[in-house]
Amino acid sequence: MSNKNSIWVCLEQTNGKIASVSYEMLSQAKKLSSALSGEVCAVLLGSQLDDLKQEPFLYGADKVYVCDDERLKDYRTDSYCQVLDALVKENAPEVLLMAATTNGRDLAARLASRLETGLAADCVDLKLEDGEFVATRPMYGGNIMADIVFSEKRPIMCTVRPNAFSKDEADTGRSGEMVAVPFGGGEDPIRTQVREILSKAGGEISLTDAQIIVSGGRGLGGPQGFDLIREFAGALNAAVGASRAAVDAGWISYEHQVGQTGKTVGPKLYIACGISGALQHLAGMKTSDVIVAINKDEEAPIFEIANYGIVGDLYQVIPVMIEEFKTVLASR
Repeated sequence: MSNKNSIWVCLEQTNGKIASVSYEMLSQAKKLSSALSGEVCAVLLGSQLDDLKQEPFLYGADKVYVCDDERLKDYRTDSYCQVLDALVKENAPEVLLMAATTNGRDLAARLASRLETGLAADCVDLKLEDGEFVATRPMYGGNIMADIVFSEKRPIMCTVRPNAFSKDEADTGRSGEMVAVPFGGGEDPIRTQVREILSKAGGEISLTDAQIIVSGGRGLGGPQGFDLIREFAGALNAAVGASRAAVDAGWISYEHQVGQTGKTVGPKLYIACGISGALQHLAGMKTSDVIVAINKDEEAPIFEIANYGIVGDLYQVIPVMIEEFKTVLASR
């Protein structure tokens, strides 16, 4: 069976919730499929999926392939790859999109090897140019953006960064075809078992999911500056972000980095503190709804994209803002 011009999206779900990046990919796939005159198909793998399997239709899927099996309850490379390998070979989609997350990167690499096709990783844009599918991704440490074109080998495979695309509003009037997929299992053994899943300690808000992010950069002057950033974030119930310069200096861990070589974010409010606004950082946060910049250099590039700018010493400005926010929130 051939699904010529169809775009498939492999959904990522954990603990009974489909990740937002899956809906972002579906929304973009819907836009691209209009030009290709093809259909959008979602693939949902896991266990006890009855509450989830209708959701992909709301965000653009025309057809949903569902493999609901206890052996898929927890993500394992072997089991997930077995199902997807058989499904893709049977249906021959034109494009297969997966999330550029820890699990998605792991699965995509294994699957691309099995399918003997190319893989464009960590994509931040997908488009059609003269009828040809083009993926854009950062290269050379985020210093350039490269457009990737694909050979005749199919499917075209890409992993897509969270927040690279906007998520469409759910269309509750949409429906489509549901296809039940057997686990099958094949002859390959599943070599791993999940005994326990440990959540990371600390209780910090994830950058990817945060509605408000407070980020610090080189202007903090040292690692102690992030104590103030964390206090600021705490007052707003926000996540803590950082520029590449701050991470490279060892002031904060890489998991907080925002930018082409870090995480791509799209919160409702992004507050950049002591961040000059290098292109690789702007590429990771410029889609934020509202951007506030605090920098003592009035010529800093960050002010060019900021909705609101404060020129001043962040060590004088931020404490005042913290007290104001605490006062306002306490009065509610």
